[in-house]
Amino acid sequence: MKKNSPNPPESPTNLAEDNIDLSNLSETTEPAISARFRNPNHLDPVSHVFTIRPNIDTPSLLTHASETLASLNVMSTDLACELESSRRNIALAIQQLAVLAELLVNRALDNIAPLDEAEA
Repeated sequence: MKKNSPNPPESPTNLAEDNIDLSNLSETTEPAISARFRNPNHLDPVSHVFTIRPNIDTPSLLTHASETLASLNVMSTDLACELESSRRNIALAIQQLAVLAELLVNRALDNIAPLDEAEA
């Protein structure tokens, strides 16, 4: 039987992501991020669509952050299992950063309300 497709299939040589100029992105985002660090009350122009109610207590915020990071951990681990080579390494690095951030948030929660105080 004759095979019509090349072995291995040819990949396109001009991918759209290869043509992205990241220097423009840095020039655009740096002033907004710097302004946010200089003045924490300055509204973040990048994420003005999503807001968090101002009267939510810190333990609730940290609990939701921890759960979000745990979900990111699961999703990135599942993705890494489907990838190979350097893409798998990138997904695993994202997963490890999610775990690290989750550990930091959980430690902050423990510092706010230690387990032995919560049980008493």
